[in-house]
Amino acid sequence: MSGSTHLNRRAWLAGASLAVLSAAIAPAEAKIVKLEITKVEKPTFEGTSFGTVGQYEKIVGRAYGEVDPKDPRNAVIVDIDKAPKNARGMVEYDTDFYILKPVDLAKGNHRLWFEINNRGNMPSFPQMNDARVTNNDPTTASDAGNGYLMRQGYAILEAGWDATAPAGNGRFTIHVPVAKNPDGTPIVGPSMEEFVVDDTKTMRGRLTYPAASMDKAKATLTVRTRYEDKPEIVPAESWQYTDESGKAIELLPRGTPLKQGSLYEFVYQAKDPLVGGLGFAAIRDVASFFRSAKADTAGTANPLAGAIQYVYTGCVSQPCRAMHDYLWLGFNQDESGKKAIDGIQNWVAGSTGIFVNYRFGQGGRTQRQHIARWFPEFQMPFTNQVIDDPISGKKDGRLARCTASNTCPKIFEVNSANEFWSKDMAVGLVDAKGRDRTDEPANVRTYFIASLPHGAARGKGICQQNRNPLGPGVVLRALLVDMDQWVSNGTAPPVSRVPRVADGTLVPPLPQAGQGFPKLTGVTYNGRMHTGDLFDYGPQFDKGILTTLPPKLVGTPYPALVPKTDADGNDLAGIRIPEVAVPVATYTGWALRANPSGGNDGCDAAGQMIDFAKTKAEREASGDPRPSLEERHPSHDGYVNAVSAAANTLESNRLMLPEDVQAYTERAQDSAIGK
Repeated sequence: MSGSTHLNRRAWLAGASLAVLSAAIAPAEAKIVKLEITKVEKPTFEGTSFGTVGQYEKIVGRAYGEVDPKDPRNAVIVDIDKAPKNARGMVEYDTDFYILKPVDLAKGNHRLWFEINNRGNMPSFPQMNDARVTNNDPTTASDAGNGYLMRQGYAILEAGWDATAPAGNGRFTIHVPVAKNPDGTPIVGPSMEEFVVDDTKTMRGRLTYPAASMDKAKATLTVRTRYEDKPEIVPAESWQYTDESGKAIELLPRGTPLKQGSLYEFVYQAKDPLVGGLGFAAIRDVASFFRSAKADTAGTANPLAGAIQYVYTGCVSQPCRAMHDYLWLGFNQDESGKKAIDGIQNWVAGSTGIFVNYRFGQGGRTQRQHIARWFPEFQMPFTNQVIDDPISGKKDGRLARCTASNTCPKIFEVNSANEFWSKDMAVGLVDAKGRDRTDEPANVRTYFIASLPHGAARGKGICQQNRNPLGPGVVLRALLVDMDQWVSNGTAPPVSRVPRVADGTLVPPLPQAGQGFPKLTGVTYNGRMHTGDLFDYGPQFDKGILTTLPPKLVGTPYPALVPKTDADGNDLAGIRIPEVAVPVATYTGWALRANPSGGNDGCDAAGQMIDFAKTKAEREASGDPRPSLEERHPSHDGYVNAVSAAANTLESNRLMLPEDVQAYTERAQDSAIGK
């Protein structure tokens, strides 16, 4: 079973990689050939000046790129050979770009912070600047938040890369061609959609690709409650395509909502697949152009020409998984043979890749314990280092190509507790027998921020308990300083901090006592997590083509482990920010859905915040085993000192900046705890 070539598409690509790397070939013909600048706002942020860097300006436009489909390094893009070519034999794409830069570039730090955006959206300002901006065009003084990135002097870049990201609302988009048969007819093949229903109002399911036929006999709609449940077929007379375009389906009679608490899978014959892997080429080409080019081929000047020494990427979730595949596919070698990106800081990428470089790929899909489990994300390689995987029978790693071409960047893999529960990221930290890996590459550091969710939120939402509001910004800001020092002058960053099997901080989710989570009245603990699945997608999967849909579950042979908690339910290992080191609540990276028909299933990206009782009498009355606030912090000064000490310890370990230490201390002083 482990030797079946159709179980893991990495085999074909790894073989192609070795052929490419062993040959002396010319640099890839891939570049930005044209810039269109459509807007300049000078200054932006209402003229705000950021420390010694001064004012910023905004430059918006569109970049046009092309790649040579005959170059072996571009040949890894699925269906690029079936894309239309221009007169030079090149495959074209175009993408939005958005630049924020110092008005006086000489006052900047000569670093480009290239955010790989999430489904066309830019979460960087809330993440790095603690900003409350909710749009994709930060413009006002308040949009800048604390101004961290600008005070550091970074030029900031956004560009489209996800071909299936929806347009509108200022999202950054990329246009890539549709693949066609050699005779120009549409490519038709199986595709799959999943509709996750958590309300009573969802009326239709939209399709990523149009149906090739309105014949319902060529499609199947099923419904289930949980991933492992047997799917029930929805009869053909109970659903229909919504219109002749074949881009959505609905239940009959028209107006019937999809069933709350359900997972619908729709398998159908689709047409017109996008050449989505060009998004990786766009990341490479855009980074290389704005770092190195003086102008495009028509003479339009690069607005950052001569000002950028190093390029760092930042991202949140989905695009970080894209960066895993970007490296694995060899895209960090630009057309000159140099590194396109010097440092990659991934936040909540887990250990997996992304459903992009496939025929009928869907970049917006993300597997979690409850959702999207049938889509090809959980695939080897799970590690940056090259390993022998006895389960798939393959030898591979994300850094194989860049190691051979000497174009590997420095990498920070930073993750929350949710990645263990919802995505089984432990598979990247342990071997097939569940033993700790000790062979981390020299250019990689891995950090776990204890007790954090995938995404901070407040209130219950669709979950059983109040969601976890903790975020990673204070750590990510410090790590960006560490990254810059590592890249620019070789100062080694803090050592990796992750839970380990050997010290008992990485454990199975059950039994509850072994995982450590306390028994709390009104709080369900069932150990629900993403299992270590292995799927069969059909004999052409090694070429990026899925023919068996839904796939066949071969088994769950990969280890599935989670962080162990202390008696309060907070994670023991990793980076414990002051809220976790000196807690007022239990913070988890997991949560359960509230819908009674949901089978106590995982609540996706959410965690929980379960407050401590205020008094000893209150906790004893409720049977809460966790000490109350008055027992923990009998004095206000004691609480303030404990928070300050936790923050100062992180600063001494280069995991928090002085300004954030001060902010923690001030917030503790302003609190009522211990008074």
